[in-house]
Amino acid sequence: MRHRKAGVKLKRDIGGRRALLRGLVTNVIEEERITTTVPKAKAARPLVERLITLAKEDNLNSRRRAAAFLLTKESVEKLFDKLGPRFNQRNGGYTRIVKLGWRKGDGAETAKLELVGSELVKRAAERAARREERLNAMRQGTDQGGETA
Repeated sequence: MRHRKAGVKLKRDIGGRRALLRGLVTNVIEEERITTTVPKAKAARPLVERLITLAKEDNLNSRRRAAAFLLTKESVEKLFDKLGPRFNQRNGGYTRIVKLGWRKGDGAETAKLELVGSELVKRAAERAARREERLNAMRQGTDQGGETA
């Protein structure tokens, strides 16, 4: 009987499971979205939520606790500098799991684990890049037009 045994085994021993989840959580924080299987996404989701809640209270202890779990220094910095302030007004529900269908190779059900609002950040970055390209094109057009006239 598995009474009071929380969590999912994911067919791994404790060390492999911990390494897998640490890698998934680090990638979610760095990339803001990952594609993985549904059980892995469901297992990583509460860990991501807990770290974002930790990042909302930015002090030395919470930074050390996050650094002990995350794999890279850049992910810790992004968590506290960008994600903590971004989700400061939100009381939980920082992630979303979107089911994508079945994987072709082994038939595993895949899902996308993403941070809520990351699509808005991505769209804003794309708009800024397009605007910058247009400005550069206009500058080059006026520079070339001024030289030939």
